Amino acid sequence: MNTTIEKFRGETPPNALFSIMIPSWNNLAYLQLCINSIRKHSVYPHEIIVHINEGKDGSLDWIKSQKDISYSFSKDNVGVCYALNSCRNLATTNYLLYINDDMYVCPEWDKPLKEEIDFIGHPYFFFSSTAIEINAQSSCSIEKSFGETIENFNENALIESYDLLPMQDWQGSTWPPNIVHKDIWDLAGGYSIEFSPGMYSDPDFSMKLWRLGVRTFKGISRSRVYHFGSISVKRVKHNAGYSKFISKWGMTSGTFSKYFLRRGDVFDGPLTQLTIPWNVNLKNYIKRVYTAITKK
Repeated sequence: MNTTIEKFRGETPPNALFSIMIPSWNNLAYLQLCINSIRKHSVYPHEIIVHINEGKDGSLDWIKSQKDISYSFSKDNVGVCYALNSCRNLATTNYLLYINDDMYVCPEWDKPLKEEIDFIGHPYFFFSSTAIEINAQSSCSIEKSFGETIENFNENALIESYDLLPMQDWQGSTWPPNIVHKDIWDLAGGYSIEFSPGMYSDPDFSMKLWRLGVRTFKGISRSRVYHFGSISVKRVKHNAGYSKFISKWGMTSGTFSKYFLRRGDVFDGPLTQLTIPWNVNLKNYIKRVYTAITKK
């Protein structure tokens, strides 16, 4: 990172429940829609923290005008990992919630998250909301289109039917929107900057939580958001996150997702590691060796 990050604290509600952290990169219209949906559809007051990468599209000026929002700013695009860690430094609540700026939260989205936190009664959890996507990226999301862009976004249709779409609670919380207790975030050291600008930083963070002893990785069906579909990720140059994950953890992210997180399975309680078949271990060994050789 060859740029400095500036930080500014907004007027946080004294009874804020979550610190909602939003990385944004020249994505003003979606950022405004995301924040307005949080303001409109939240049951509880929350602290909103935004990291502005570059801000050349007017997003920096707009954020400065929002007195209830804390923000950090970098003149260059520092990516998701630095952005989230910067937001963490401004957070004042016990619960850190990461959401993408191209997401729209549905009514009462935060209530099921609060209920799950109260029910579990300890900080060793990782919860995710359930995304409604134009093309479902995995079995953890619901496939239903309410518009591919803001220009054709059918907000009214979404509000009328979002809670009627069938889905169950699922295993394998990884992707945003996700929420974690601040103490667990700090023990894990936040998002790992070696994955900058961000590809594979999500499973890496989940693996760090697993190593800390977290076993409840729950996707909550009743907490729903609409996801337009990685608007910023499509524009950024990807890092070699796949190989970095293998080098760091000795397995592919797919192995971790399937045999540790059981991502996409119906939620049936805290996880235990499944036995990894010998042929999968062999493939991981070969990929580890290949990655080590090709890095030299």
